[in-house]
Amino acid sequence: MARVTVEDCVEKVSSRFELVMLAAQRSRDISAGSEISVECDNDKNPVVALREIADETIPLDDLKDELVQGLQKHVEVDEPEEEDAMEMIAAAALAGEGMPSEEAAPASDEEKSPDGEGEKASDEDVEEPGAG
Repeated sequence: MARVTVEDCVEKVSSRFELVMLAAQRSRDISAGSEISVECDNDKNPVVALREIADETIPLDDLKDELVQGLQKHVEVDEPEEEDAMEMIAAAALAGEGMPSEEAAPASDEEKSPDGEGEKASDEDVEEPGAG
């Protein structure tokens, strides 16, 4: 089979940097066991990847998406839109799963006991400094 040149591939991928990134990703895919779409002829994986790009036997858009996903450190999570969030809050309030009422929480720190239980501490519970 004829030698693959970078010029053959640059016609398919406009940027040489992008070409290198795509070929490297495809080469990693081949090493991981992905099926080869051109004749191998005992070539190494980067050469096979360049040949596949030049012959357009693999979809470059899918390869680009795979490359971006592989390089991302933070995966985006689809968050509900504001209207959906408001609907969920309203549904939770109707179901009684809303935030606890203010009556259940103590009004200030004065009402909490030293052990943090929420009952008012009496004078007997509090030790005087120096008393012992």
